[in-house]
Amino acid sequence: MMKHRFFLMAFMLIAGISAMKAQKQYQVYGVAFYNQENLFDTLHDVGKNDFEYLPDGTNKWGSLKFNHKLHNMARALADLGTDVLPKSVGCAIVGLSEVENMNALQALVDQPELKARGYKIAHIEGEDRRGVDCALMYNPALFKIRDMKLVPYVQELESDSAYKTRGFLVVSGSLAGEHVTAIVCHWPSRASTPFYRESGGRQVRAVKDSLLRDDPNCKIFVMGDMNDDPHDKSMSRELGAKRDMKDVGPGDMYNPWWKILDNGTGTLFYEGRWNLFDQIVMTPNLLNVGEEKDYSKLKYLKSQIFRRDYLIQQEGSYKGQPKRTHAGGVWLDGYSDHLPVVLYVMKERDAVLADMQKLAEEEKAAEALKIEQIKAALDVPVDGVLPIDSLAVGSVPPDAELAPAKVTPEKVETVKSAIDIMTGTPGMKPEE
Repeated sequence: MMKHRFFLMAFMLIAGISAMKAQKQYQVYGVAFYNQENLFDTLHDVGKNDFEYLPDGTNKWGSLKFNHKLHNMARALADLGTDVLPKSVGCAIVGLSEVENMNALQALVDQPELKARGYKIAHIEGEDRRGVDCALMYNPALFKIRDMKLVPYVQELESDSAYKTRGFLVVSGSLAGEHVTAIVCHWPSRASTPFYRESGGRQVRAVKDSLLRDDPNCKIFVMGDMNDDPHDKSMSRELGAKRDMKDVGPGDMYNPWWKILDNGTGTLFYEGRWNLFDQIVMTPNLLNVGEEKDYSKLKYLKSQIFRRDYLIQQEGSYKGQPKRTHAGGVWLDGYSDHLPVVLYVMKERDAVLADMQKLAEEEKAAEALKIEQIKAALDVPVDGVLPIDSLAVGSVPPDAELAPAKVTPEKVETVKSAIDIMTGTPGMKPEE
């Protein structure tokens, strides 16, 4: 009997150890968006209508208010995603809207809460008349930028051709060893008719489709303040952001915020009800459809409207609403009239490491090829000896006798330095 029990316990122990070895570990990443509600510095930008956000403007926007705004927004941004992620990590990428310029953005990431994580900014100055742009804040330890561009919002009506508004910031990079692109938007306000937001949906869909033609494996997030709810035509029809995963076709996107709004909550409160203008939607290659969940590649996990008590007005006529910077002409020392949104994506840890290693090897090979191409273009052999002809051109008369070129160590070092600068090798930091 004792022998039987011993073998039973031994079997259970071995089975337990095998199960522990088989248990997979996962890496979770946060992707967020947050409307900064007029993150202006205190200086006038020529050609921009930023006068209300100057020290002598209607909002009396001096250094005290600006510094309070920076501190408040940095606090909220640092907390994003920490319901799921470690407090020392936070979100990998955060789309931002209503930011004035790089000066204000740099001041933001220089705040202690964000500087501790090494956040950087992707931003291109746009043509919006009021001077507000979109940007992307990212953690370079988690997201490595490949390239970015600002796609202008094109007015479809000739009568609107002189009107300039926010473009679409397209930032491509690698996350978890995979090609990921964020398209950050701030579509025309509700002061305009739905046509202009529907136009935004059509244009962003075209951008998204173009990216997928270049790389069908690219995983794309369209994020921003859309100034429309998930069920409005700009989102549901023109962008093609569907309510249910099962309805998402190859050219569509998935919108998890539709159901959240149906439950009676949103990101901004207007005229007695919640709207959910702040959304992040995704391409179908981020979805796990069906009962079988496969996280060997980066896949969507869940989403949330991010709430903290300090983001909500606790008293007065605006109680229960987002605590904004100003209301009724009074400075509230708040945050934003919008609440932030976060979604989480997940991938098996071993798959992350394998894909990152593969990507690093591909980048190393591409870099080596680029260096060889530059050397060939300069006609510089590997040993650094320059051909006589390349040294003589322009330095001697055509009929002069060409003597052997004297290649000094100083000349070789000069050429090598030129190659280093052109290829971005030693001491260069392309992301900064």
